[in-house]
Amino acid sequence: MYAGLMWTLLVAVVGIASAYGAHRLTAVSATTLISLPFQSGWVPEEHALSRYHVRWYLATLVFLAFDVEMLFMYPWAVVVVKMGATAVIEMFLFLAALLVAVLWAWREGALRWT
Repeated sequence: MYAGLMWTLLVAVVGIASAYGAHRLTAVSATTLISLPFQSGWVPEEHALSRYHVRWYLATLVFLAFDVEMLFMYPWAVVVVKMGATAVIEMFLFLAALLVAVLWAWREGALRWT
């Protein structure tokens, strides 16, 4: 009656144990006594909460704009046949708004990496 549950539990326990075992076999040993999770056990050269340069925030906003675009386009592709031309017009309006945002980011220098 509970055979499926027991097999699932067994596979989960064996999988987790093998992942820990693989980690122990392949881990790089740190020179200190404490193995930190930051940078996969390597000795940290900087603080884990160090600050990033402000130019990365604009790059992050551009990435999020494209990420939201993909979140909107996948369901749109499923219903575009049922909705017809209104769905196509709606998508082009959305892409036009996204293009305005990308042009603004370009003007502000968010796409420069130097």
